[in-house]
Amino acid sequence: MTTTEADPTPLPENDAAPASGPRHAADVAPEPTDENVWLEDIHGEEQLAWVREQNARTEELLEDAEYEAVEAGILEVLDSTDRIAMVSKRGDFYYNFWKDQEHPKGLWRRTTWESYLTEEPEWDVLLDIDALAAAEGVEWVFHGVGFLRPADGSEYRLAMVSLSPDGGDADRHREFDVESRTFVEGGFDLPTAKGNVSWLDADTLLVSSTAEGLPATTSSYARTGVKLRRGQSLADAERLFEIPEDHMLAMVAHDSTPGYERTFAVDYIDFYNRSTSLLRDDSWVVIDVPTDVNISAHRDWLLFRPQKDWDVAGVLYPAGSLLAADFESYLAGTRSLLVLFTPDAHTSLQSWSWTKDYLLLNLLRDVSSEIRVLDPSRPDSEGGWTSTVLDACPPLHDVNAYAVDDEDAGPEGNDFWLVATGFTTPTTLTRGTLGASSSGGASAGGGSEASGVASQHAEVKRSPSFFNEADYEVQQHFAVSDDGTKVPYFQVASKDLVLDGQNPTQLSGYGGFEVSRTPAYSGTMGRAWLERRTLGASSDDGAAAHSRGGVYVVANIRGGGEYGPSWHRAALQENRHRAYEDFAAVAKDLISRGVTSRRRLGCVGGSNGGLLVGNMLTQYPELFGAVSCGVPLLDMRRYTKLSAGYSWIAEYGDPDVPAQWDFIRTFSPYHLLHDGVEYPETFIWTATSDDRVGPVQARKMAARMQAMGIPNVWFYEALEGGHAGASDNRQAAALQARSNHFLWRSLAGSN
Repeated sequence: MTTTEADPTPLPENDAAPASGPRHAADVAPEPTDENVWLEDIHGEEQLAWVREQNARTEELLEDAEYEAVEAGILEVLDSTDRIAMVSKRGDFYYNFWKDQEHPKGLWRRTTWESYLTEEPEWDVLLDIDALAAAEGVEWVFHGVGFLRPADGSEYRLAMVSLSPDGGDADRHREFDVESRTFVEGGFDLPTAKGNVSWLDADTLLVSSTAEGLPATTSSYARTGVKLRRGQSLADAERLFEIPEDHMLAMVAHDSTPGYERTFAVDYIDFYNRSTSLLRDDSWVVIDVPTDVNISAHRDWLLFRPQKDWDVAGVLYPAGSLLAADFESYLAGTRSLLVLFTPDAHTSLQSWSWTKDYLLLNLLRDVSSEIRVLDPSRPDSEGGWTSTVLDACPPLHDVNAYAVDDEDAGPEGNDFWLVATGFTTPTTLTRGTLGASSSGGASAGGGSEASGVASQHAEVKRSPSFFNEADYEVQQHFAVSDDGTKVPYFQVASKDLVLDGQNPTQLSGYGGFEVSRTPAYSGTMGRAWLERRTLGASSDDGAAAHSRGGVYVVANIRGGGEYGPSWHRAALQENRHRAYEDFAAVAKDLISRGVTSRRRLGCVGGSNGGLLVGNMLTQYPELFGAVSCGVPLLDMRRYTKLSAGYSWIAEYGDPDVPAQWDFIRTFSPYHLLHDGVEYPETFIWTATSDDRVGPVQARKMAARMQAMGIPNVWFYEALEGGHAGASDNRQAAALQARSNHFLWRSLAGSN
């Protein structure tokens, strides 16, 4: 099965990957005084005592009776047994991972298609993670499986199961037999580490790992790829592939598609530059493309998505387009490329997926989904593949199409899933089939006379409703940023919204790594924010105000992928300020339209979104009444030295380089705090076990703000849960309840 996300974009042309080797001390930017470096010892006794003291203080503030009701309502959503059990097909079975109240760590299970279609499928439980954790005394978190393709065409049986001991990115990989429902005695069992695993054959794995003395990159990821034979240790495995220490990570993987078996290695130089090699005759052949052109192979085809405009033999292909070439012809030197998709000012490619005979493109047009079906067997008038728009995407919704099982030799090989969602539309799962239309006309569900592709699809499952969606309206607006760029945002509010500036409003954003924020149904947001009601607080002019609910807003700022690579690159490194100007423009637009006001407006973000709202806190405090800042980057001088921070230099720049620190310091919230500023109420939250961003930056920011005497600064650190901040539904409900309750207390009162 081949489903490919549109990868993030490259560095600007005048930037390069960090030079290898140590820098001379005189060439390194000086570090500002940091009184909180002691908090960087993540598991130190004194440091954890500080964390526990902070947690107790925050719990005393937040965990009142109203909080308990919010948390219970969220947990009911997360534990609902009526929600869709999403499945993936392997052979004749449909696999699912499921969490609920009785199984907080989850069940890995499978069923048949006939059973899945019923209201209560009969599930065959393969692995009970709660029982495993209890038996082994480890708080295991399930991170997925990778099956061995059976060589003889029999049913899938062996799989490598990935388990994290604390919810972090480091996994233990263990061989599992789905027929006996047990881990294979004496089977593959790789120590916990960051990396990846791919089956080469029944007795051999391709592994990238940092365990057993294998080297790590400066970014903390695997530097080598090895061939691990059954019974070997990683230390004794044959090393196949190695990258420089200052590159981000190495990966080796095997494509086991029958008739197209290939082994690849990828040198991820940074987030947006990579080099891919193919193993031929026991040596690596580098696929000749610029490092900022993302490639994927599928049977006879090699697909390309350039992150910058790409000149091939005098033909310029724009960034964000999708191109195709015959795999073997391209390796032989032919440079004849087919154009499958060209972006425009409103439309971008988000991902693609192959069925047996067709290619599905998932697009965004002004942040609403559009799906096109391409038929490689039918060229269009311009030499590409005939394209049909799939009739399945209502406005202001997110709809994704991907193959059910493109390697199924029967008619199911052209089946596809459709997952559709909207802010007030519970998620639906639809299954469809693509095929040539005998009449050339449209068939049920879509197709067109011009394309000759017929689509038949029908709804399979629908998520339950968790709030009264009919009472709410979704609108899309466009704010104007400082440089004149129009920035879209979604607003979800009651149909009787009064534009008097008094509505508690939660503004969410991300703006980084070419990640798109799209419409999505959230029973949690419905219950914890939209349906909560104020107590009739008085308005600014003293008039009595009616009770009102919350407003939820999602901003599609630059740095994200909503409009493709150019939208992302517009806010890279020295241009980072554009993402923050965009977000501030949305805040100002909400205020000018009368939706809210400074004291009623809060913002929330996590990870890179935590850096975003950290800059709202420090650069635009006059716009917000409260800030909820989760698992954040905040100390941009030392971020490259903390957890996996070095891997993000391509996004933010290298603070050790004086010229780059000059612009990075302008968006480093830890260094932008000043005395005498009226800051919004602030809640900073993180997780001890987060091995991606880590808890350190959040700790230091809270400590500095409190030491400065800034009022209403609160901190909470979950002791497990990894970068997600939660490893089960109970922890997730508590995390979401704390953030939402903090914002509501801060914004909805009579202050």
